[in-house]
Amino acid sequence: MNSRRDPTDGPEDVDATFAEIVAGLEREGVGTRTWPDSDSGSDSDSVSDEVEPDEGDEAEPVRPMRPEGQPAVATMEDGPDGVPGGDVDSDDPNDHYVPPDPPPLPALRRGTIAALALIVLGVVLLLAPGLFGLTGTIGTPLALIVMCSGAGWLVLRMRSGPPPDSGWDDGAVL
Repeated sequence: MNSRRDPTDGPEDVDATFAEIVAGLEREGVGTRTWPDSDSGSDSDSVSDEVEPDEGDEAEPVRPMRPEGQPAVATMEDGPDGVPGGDVDSDDPNDHYVPPDPPPLPALRRGTIAALALIVLGVVLLLAPGLFGLTGTIGTPLALIVMCSGAGWLVLRMRSGPPPDSGWDDGAVL
């Protein structure tokens, strides 16, 4: 909160004001009505087990029930599978998802290998132009041209259409 606020623009006791708001809502019966499950097939217009709150009683939280009598949300008393009374210590350390092996990488074609070789040649020219008998003033621009040529070749080789064996319906193309 801002400590520079003028104390006259808000209530003096926030807790007392909050308690008044909550008491007003409890008097109106807000939050005490038990709604039927939409899955149970009962008539949604009539509620037969409506509870009237007493002024002295605290409202107990209502847990929605599934048609088979199980709570709709797992609680702390439930086991790891959401089964009431389940044993939490029954977790098997070997019981986990094992993904399938990934498919093998496709074989590189000659054009891809040549483009990658141009990029590697450009890096070598940039770092050590003396290996080819060049000075730095000639080797640096030549290295940049060779690296850009390799990258451009890779970009130009990218497929713009569907693969030839994709059929007539290849789904959404991004």
